Amino acid sequence: MRTSSLATPAGVPCKKKRSNGDSPAEGPILKPARSEPRPRPPPCPSPLNSSPTPDTASSAVGPASRLGPYVLLEPKEGTRTYRALHCPTGVEYTCKVYPACEARAVLEPYARLPTHEHVARPTEILLGTQLLYTFFAQSHGDLHSLVRDRRCVPEPEAMVLFRQMAAALAHCHQHGLVLRDLKLCRFVFANCERTKLVLENLDDACVLTGPDDSLWDKHACPAYVGPEILSSRPTYSGKAADVWSLGVALFTMLAGHYPFQDSEPVLLFGKIRRGTYALPEGLSAPARCMIRCLLRREPSERLSAPGILLHPWLREGPVTSPSHRVEADQLVPDGPGLEEEEEGEMGLYD
Repeated sequence: MRTSSLATPAGVPCKKKRSNGDSPAEGPILKPARSEPRPRPPPCPSPLNSSPTPDTASSAVGPASRLGPYVLLEPKEGTRTYRALHCPTGVEYTCKVYPACEARAVLEPYARLPTHEHVARPTEILLGTQLLYTFFAQSHGDLHSLVRDRRCVPEPEAMVLFRQMAAALAHCHQHGLVLRDLKLCRFVFANCERTKLVLENLDDACVLTGPDDSLWDKHACPAYVGPEILSSRPTYSGKAADVWSLGVALFTMLAGHYPFQDSEPVLLFGKIRRGTYALPEGLSAPARCMIRCLLRREPSERLSAPGILLHPWLREGPVTSPSHRVEADQLVPDGPGLEEEEEGEMGLYD
């Protein structure tokens, strides 16, 4: 096995694919919701047998497999993500495993993106003949789980966390990356106090080849998908779609439930297309404004990712220290029924 550098890979095509289901009636090809296992990457044609030698590690990595200085422990259910122990230091890492044939596509976003404090990067990359292993610093839970366990996040704490999420997204957009599958569970805590967030990886990110961010592939989690992706338009703005998803994440943090909910996909997509939702009670005027600036049905009317950081809600004075009091457990999708609010014209910061 060799250690791969993060030099820009050559000859990697952009992830712009035409959808097989552009019909509004059928809806787009969407990724499964958070409660379902994420799909595994397709295996390479010839799996290797398990062995202590890294280059002959099995494509179905077993628990306690030795990989150079690491031991891979149990995987997360339904995923190719493993706990990994670095034997010389005893430090635990998270290891994500991909087919080696996907190495260029997996590594290209990291090669494009400069280091940022709120975007996780692999601490080590090992490339074998059949598998690619990327090692990340261990996280301390994800934001989806925090919201689920505590029902919602108080506004002062949500402001602190959301500012970090917006900074990560702005950094990606400014350097030509569209995240596409942006949602709460993709932001993980980098410290045990759960005050610092990082984007856990750049899986599914699309590397843009120029200033045009138009995408054809309709690829998203149902709860976070933007109305333009559900339309019959042949293309949509990838950056604006990311901003919509970030708005869904903010709403969910503050309300404890998604802005658009229904057990039937057809009804859910209908609510998203209409773009009507009921704002949570008790929010400050700037917070309500921020949500409205992100969850606008027309993509061109949404704030840009860098513009989010200039919004008054994030530029106000100091906020109180985050509280970590745990409240009664409630799943994120649960909550009061949604009520449609009147639509109307408003300025960016109304």
